[in-house]
Amino acid sequence: MVCVAAFIVLALLSVFVAVLSIFRRDIGAKYWVTFKKAWGCVWKKVRLQKCETNFKDDIKNSILSKVVVRKPKLVKPISAGIEVAAVLIVALTVWSLVEGAKAGLSLWVFGTCNVSQPSNCSLSADVCGIDQAEPKNPLEAAGRWFTEWGEIFVGIPDRIRRWDAKQYLPQNTSYWSYDASRATALDIFDPGCAICLASFRNQQADGFFDRYNVAYIPYVIVNPSTGADRFPNSRLVASYLTAIRLAEVKPSDGTPYDWRILERIFTASDQNGINYQEAIKRLDATAATNLLDSWLLEFGASPIEIDRVRNLSESDEVKDALQSYRHIVDDRINAKGIPTLIFGGRRHTGLYE
Repeated sequence: MVCVAAFIVLALLSVFVAVLSIFRRDIGAKYWVTFKKAWGCVWKKVRLQKCETNFKDDIKNSILSKVVVRKPKLVKPISAGIEVAAVLIVALTVWSLVEGAKAGLSLWVFGTCNVSQPSNCSLSADVCGIDQAEPKNPLEAAGRWFTEWGEIFVGIPDRIRRWDAKQYLPQNTSYWSYDASRATALDIFDPGCAICLASFRNQQADGFFDRYNVAYIPYVIVNPSTGADRFPNSRLVASYLTAIRLAEVKPSDGTPYDWRILERIFTASDQNGINYQEAIKRLDATAATNLLDSWLLEFGASPIEIDRVRNLSESDEVKDALQSYRHIVDDRINAKGIPTLIFGGRRHTGLYE
């Protein structure tokens, strides 16, 4: 084990030695001899053969040579300590390689290097992560570690298969605009997620809504530690959008009311210059509802239609619909972050570039 640990340490030091060798060739020559011995030992370990014992002794003797002269009694405990340190170095290296492979696979499959806590992955695309609660004890943490590996392997076919947005459309789907000659795209977002706002604006600027028949699913991100919605009034807006669709309150032509509300939330500002997404977060539920009602009235909905939408938004029917949306996103699409888009035969996580 000492020779394997020595190889790991020497491999890590190789970059620094290479730089020093530019000025001191003798250092590089000595290092290379030792490195080749270490590699030879590791290669034998891989082939289940014994390492040369003299290399192990050389490593230990080079460390203990000064101790023998000054404090001979410490030779045995330090020698044992070297063995323990070697085991720890090898174990940590193996663990690092496994974790690196896990993070890389997760990033490829889900777009995040952390399956359970996507928002903690700095390598992820800009995304509002759908996080799980922190493990309560080491046993639960160990169980989650294996569960994450299972999710990654199960998700690999999803990464390479062709996605069809039509398979995940919710009840009473509405489109920004519809043309039978265009392909279908699905946009999954949380009304309160700032990344969703930026993604929506990018889609508009890129002409995405003109190239696809774009449908959407409103998804309310929940704080796993408290069970509360992450963004204030996000569920209220999602309920209103769902109620508009279920009540089939829509204009005779042009962009549907629910899409116009989304556009205003994501792209417009109030009289104080505050973006409506942020402004709605600062309102209480009554004020936010009154604001949405005023927009519907402005867009052309009748007072009777507005009352129907308001009443339906608080009904069990809408609550059940939102729960069904969560099932689609969590269990069928297996999304790890919001926004998630399905278009062009692919599932895309994070900001639309």
